[in-house]
Amino acid sequence: MDIYVGNLPYSTTDDDLKGLFAAYGEVASARVVIDRATGQSKGFGFVEMPDRNQAQQAITALNGFDSDGRKLRVNESQPKPREDRGPRGGGGGGGGFRDRRGGGDRGGDRW
Repeated sequence: MDIYVGNLPYSTTDDDLKGLFAAYGEVASARVVIDRATGQSKGFGFVEMPDRNQAQQAITALNGFDSDGRKLRVNESQPKPREDRGPRGGGGGGGGFRDRRGGGDRGGDRW
């Protein structure tokens, strides 16, 4: 099960996060999300626990847990919703050839 952990202290490392959840069972991975521009924690992370029962126990025990004065928000991670933007690829359309003569219907003046 993938678990979302929010409101982490900014000093939390991947190992800290893994250790917090390891008390409840096997932890396959633990990752604190880092801002690429600053290199600092964004204050949330994700933990993967292969055993669903152990993961649920960890969620129940750690949701609201005080970590360095911050109450953790812990729940099952939900997939990020994709915005329906229609078909992908291609260009924006438009921008085709325009007659420099001004266009419009000028009777017999068309090509």
